[in-house]
Amino acid sequence: MKIYDLIVIGAGSGGVRAARIAANYGAKVLIAEGLNYGGTCVNRGCVPKKLFTYAAQYKSDFNNARSYGWDIPEQIPFNWQRLIKNKDQEIERLNNIYKSILEKNKVERIDGYATFKDKDTVIINNEEFKGEKILIATGGVCNQSNFTAKHKILISDDIFHIEELPKDITILGAGYIAVEFACIMNGLGVKTTLIYRGERILKSFDHDLTTLLQEEMIKKGIDIKLNTNINDIIEDGNDLVIKTEENDNIRSSCVLSALGRSPNVNQLNLDKTGVLQKKNGAIIVDEFSKTNVDTVYAIGDVTDRINLTPVAIREGHAFADTEFGKHKRSATHNNIPSTVFTDPPLSTVGMSSEEALKEGIEVKTFKTQFSPMKYTFNENKPKILMKLIVDAKSDKVLGIHMLGQDSPEIIQSLAVALTAGATKKDFDNTTAIHPTSAEEFVTLK
Repeated sequence: MKIYDLIVIGAGSGGVRAARIAANYGAKVLIAEGLNYGGTCVNRGCVPKKLFTYAAQYKSDFNNARSYGWDIPEQIPFNWQRLIKNKDQEIERLNNIYKSILEKNKVERIDGYATFKDKDTVIINNEEFKGEKILIATGGVCNQSNFTAKHKILISDDIFHIEELPKDITILGAGYIAVEFACIMNGLGVKTTLIYRGERILKSFDHDLTTLLQEEMIKKGIDIKLNTNINDIIEDGNDLVIKTEENDNIRSSCVLSALGRSPNVNQLNLDKTGVLQKKNGAIIVDEFSKTNVDTVYAIGDVTDRINLTPVAIREGHAFADTEFGKHKRSATHNNIPSTVFTDPPLSTVGMSSEEALKEGIEVKTFKTQFSPMKYTFNENKPKILMKLIVDAKSDKVLGIHMLGQDSPEIIQSLAVALTAGATKKDFDNTTAIHPTSAEEFVTLK
């Protein structure tokens, strides 16, 4: 039996980072991957989704360009197959980069799913491997629906590979994936409906931002049906029929279920290890990503802490530093910036007004709403909303939120200021770059 200092299960961004850093410290490392190198983000998540987002944004860019004097035809053909081909080539390139990183850092890799035999032994392709430490980095999987026509209902993994763009689509859910794909499909000219049982989209984000985002999505032609409960989805010829409690049947040629994700643990045989899990299957770890079993660790979405690729990477690096680099440290989970790549995009870092209120913090809120200069000639006048949440006693900025063009790039930079402990006075003392949208953050009164 081969023995390793570290066995990593899952070659996503977090697992690869942990393997590489551990190997650089001199550890003998094996990594096992049963699907694609790069994990969810590279293959079925942020990377292809962002490429689709770019494609969809050209529709509004073309419309706006006409107001600046460009004679662009009203009907511009879109080639879905070309987008898919180029996307696949890019993902293959990234897969090879991840493999190359592992090879250059002398990490042994094996293509296959790993399952536990016991707390320090895994089985891969019917062969046993022993690890002094075993790191689980298997990520998450899409939740499947249980409707009658479930075999015809797409999940987000599928949408990246459909052969033809549908003429219409109905999307179930109102989280990250649902609203992003609603904007993507609408931007590509697909008649788009979004159904959600709750009262508002993106319920965990700042209320002002999500309210404006919903208004902007509706202006673009997305049909958003809130407070709508689905009884069943059935086949009817080539279409699917969504039966709701409100007795309003919805017919659609394509249905995408975006009803969340769950920790990817079903193939691991964790019962052989004694590792503790939450009700949803998430692996319970301490601040150093260690489970209750002394040989087993876990990072990334499989722990269901903050399910973002950059967080998994930080967790993997901190794990390797702690266990193999004699530098004990944990990855921070505070003030993590994030973006929902809708149209317009929503970006945020730090506390929302609602979170501050729950914690009993007295805050001052500064916000502004306007149409950016880029849309001066545009009749629809897309809106931007900017918001600062400030501690009323210390003047420290607790949260920065933005809905609108370029918000991911702007919030990424401002996250540095928030992490450094900037005050509202620091923002006020910063000279504006004019004319920009970003300047509003340093002129808010």
